[in-house]
Amino acid sequence: MATNNSLYVFSLAKAFKLLEAFSHHGGTHGLTLKELADLAGLDRSSAQRMAYTLVELGYLERADNRAYVLGKKVLERTFDFLRTHPLIERATPVLVDLQKEAGERVDLSLFDDLSIIYALRRQSKRQTFFATLVGRRIPTYASSGGRAIMSHLPADQVDDILARSTLKPITAKTNTDPARIRELVAQAKVQGFALAIEESLRGEIVLASAVLGNARQPVAAIHISGSCAEWTADEFVRRFAPLAMAASRALYGGA
Repeated sequence: MATNNSLYVFSLAKAFKLLEAFSHHGGTHGLTLKELADLAGLDRSSAQRMAYTLVELGYLERADNRAYVLGKKVLERTFDFLRTHPLIERATPVLVDLQKEAGERVDLSLFDDLSIIYALRRQSKRQTFFATLVGRRIPTYASSGGRAIMSHLPADQVDDILARSTLKPITAKTNTDPARIRELVAQAKVQGFALAIEESLRGEIVLASAVLGNARQPVAAIHISGSCAEWTADEFVRRFAPLAMAASRALYGGA
């Protein structure tokens, strides 16, 4: 963060910290002013002024209990991002066809350094609510998409990502050992896809293949997700690896 640069606007950064406080809050009842201030690392006075301004602009709202909740205007910016991203536009019909053929949930995630973020999600069955939402982030090291992406990066860049990552488990089965993650990345490089079993969600098996941009740098990943109760790892790979790799190749250079 360029905090020493004269172009950096601290007051603007504080406003975004207030909005980002909701990423640390899992409930639906909203946040009090004190909770907002504590989570954003702001004093109460600054938090109050920022919150008032964001309410006036529509990016925060007051719930019935007077707590603060994210405003509906936040969704407008999500819409703007999705409608103006060329890869998302190109990927939409590809994912529609992929889901029809696979009969399972299919996703497009975007590479964002230490994490991947889901930008398109097509659900086929009743699944965990939060896990199927656009905007969900998963650490690069802990996801099939992240490891598929890392398989197209130089070894020193993979090492750098692992060195800067928290390497905290999401589930009991999350791989957090750097040596083991490097093995899985190397395996993905040979196979053309990566596999994760219950690493970010219990009972879920996910296969992913990286999407390359014009410079052959990884920019995204195509995912196919299924239930461990319905598929063994070998069956899942045989059925879906060719489909995921074909879909990712169809998007080559689309970033």
